[in-house]
Amino acid sequence: MIVVFDGQCLLCNGWVQFLLRHDPAQRIRFASIQSAAGQQLLARAGLKVDGLQTLLVIDGDRSWQHTAAILQVLHTLDWPWRLAWVGWLMPAPVRDALYRWAARNRYRIWGRSDTCMVPSPETAARFLD
Repeated sequence: MIVVFDGQCLLCNGWVQFLLRHDPAQRIRFASIQSAAGQQLLARAGLKVDGLQTLLVIDGDRSWQHTAAILQVLHTLDWPWRLAWVGWLMPAPVRDALYRWAARNRYRIWGRSDTCMVPSPETAARFLD
């Protein structure tokens, strides 16, 4: 499973740090949208970097965006994070409307870094580039 995230978004970087801590089996890999690998994955999914307001999760030939991506990733983790699957009970238009609002306002609320996140030497192998 590959999570494609905005490497300058502090909320997105926090999400990646959360996943690194809670995925001891190392099933999840990462690519920032600013990287060549991330841009290739976005293009393959039919998405453009400019104005992108979604998280992209790719697992084999399947991909997910918005809240479906978050729920899919959380299901990959161990308990208690798998319990987040109850989120599927909320209708997608409602979940995704909340997600899109947070995505549009992510820099204003959580902040933005001028540089992309640099993984630690211990986690660098989990990042595509």
